[in-house]
Amino acid sequence: MNPGKFLSKYIEQIYALMRIIVGFLFLCHGIQKIYFISSGTMPANDVLLLLAMIIETIGGLMIMFGYQTRWAAFIASGEMAVAYFKFHAARGILPINNGGELPVFFCFVFLFIASYGPGIWSVDYNYYKGK
Repeated sequence: MNPGKFLSKYIEQIYALMRIIVGFLFLCHGIQKIYFISSGTMPANDVLLLLAMIIETIGGLMIMFGYQTRWAAFIASGEMAVAYFKFHAARGILPINNGGELPVFFCFVFLFIASYGPGIWSVDYNYYKGK
């Protein structure tokens, strides 16, 4: 049995699951920042941290539910690019060595989601249907 042929029947459902799970994981990072800021273990006056918290929390929800998915994913992709170059790239060129594999992964998955759109099981499905 060819797995590609079998799985290709479910490409829309698999994409929707990926979008939902990646959005949820991103949301978890935003909630984690809210917790650490409110508990006093992270500085509440760090503008980049607060912006990241907002993008990850609200953007994660938007991507997960498929609402304004293209914009949310595009902004989230940019945030992850900034996170990589600001906090990880200076520690070495390879993401596996500088701890930046997660921002790189999120960056490119969000770029793909921004280009593909919301897909099925999304708030915006009827708006983007056929586009």
